[in-house]
Amino acid sequence: MGFDFVRSHGLGNDYLVMDAAQLGFVLTPERVSMICHRNTGVGSDGILVRVDPMEGAADFAVRILNPDGSEAEKSGNGLRIFAKFLYDHGFTKKTEFTIHTLGGVARAKLIFDGKRCVAVRMDMGRAIIDRKLTKLEVASQTLNVTSLSVGNPHCVTIVDDLAKVDLSKLGPLIENHKTFPNRTNVQFAQVLDRANVRALIWERGAGHTLASGSSSCAIAAACFDKGLVDGRVTVHMEGGELSIEIDRNLNLVMTGPVEEVCTGTFSQEFRQRLLLAVD
Repeated sequence: MGFDFVRSHGLGNDYLVMDAAQLGFVLTPERVSMICHRNTGVGSDGILVRVDPMEGAADFAVRILNPDGSEAEKSGNGLRIFAKFLYDHGFTKKTEFTIHTLGGVARAKLIFDGKRCVAVRMDMGRAIIDRKLTKLEVASQTLNVTSLSVGNPHCVTIVDDLAKVDLSKLGPLIENHKTFPNRTNVQFAQVLDRANVRALIWERGAGHTLASGSSSCAIAAACFDKGLVDGRVTVHMEGGELSIEIDRNLNLVMTGPVEEVCTGTFSQEFRQRLLLAVD
C-alpha cells in the first residue's frame, strides 16, 4: 500500500485500517493499545485489520480491535469504514460484497457521490434479544434494560430524558456488570417519535463514543421490539445520524456516511517501540 494505515471515521467514530499482510509485526493487545493511545500513539477508537477470509466464507474478512487490545465481534461504523477502504485502495472493483467478522457475515453496498464513495448501506443481520434479562441493578438503582446481540453484545436502557443520564458513571458499571462475563456495549436511548431516537453510547473496550453503528442497530431493535418506533428509524448521536431499517423478524440494515481522513506511516522510533513491546 505504501503506508502503514488509513485513518477514517464514521460520524466521529474513528478507526485505523491496516493490512495484516503488509504490517510487518503482530498486533498484540499491548501494541494495539500503544497505537490507539491519543497522546503517545496515533490515536483512534480502534483498529480494523484486513485478513484473508476462509475459503467460501465471504469476499473479505476483518478483525476489529478495541483500544484496550480486546477484539470485538462486529462494528457498524467499522464495517462501513472497511468497505470504503477496500474499494478506495484497490482490493475490489465491486460496489457490493460481503465481509466476514467474528459476529457473522455482513453485506455492504457502496453509495457514491460521483466517483467518490461517501456512504455505505450495510446488512447487519438479525438482532437476538435475551428475554430473561429485563432489569439490572446498578449504582443502587434498578434499570429496565433490553439485553441483545446484533453479532456483538448490547444493553439498551430507554429513558425519558437523556440529559439526566450520567454516562461516565453508569457506562463502565454496566459494561463490566457481573451479568455480562464478556462485558457489553451500553446505550441510553430517548424516543423522540416513531421515526427518531436520541442516544448516548458507551462502547465495550473503548468508553464514551460519539457514534456507533452496531449500537444504533441495537437501539432500533430494542425500541421496535417494545412497539415504540416503526420500521425506519433515525438514531441521533453526538457524532451524527444513522438510518436503520428493521423488519418484524428483527433483521437490520444500516446506512450512514464514511470519510477517509489520511494515510500514515509509523516513524522508525515508534515502530521500534512497538517491536520491543511484549504482552
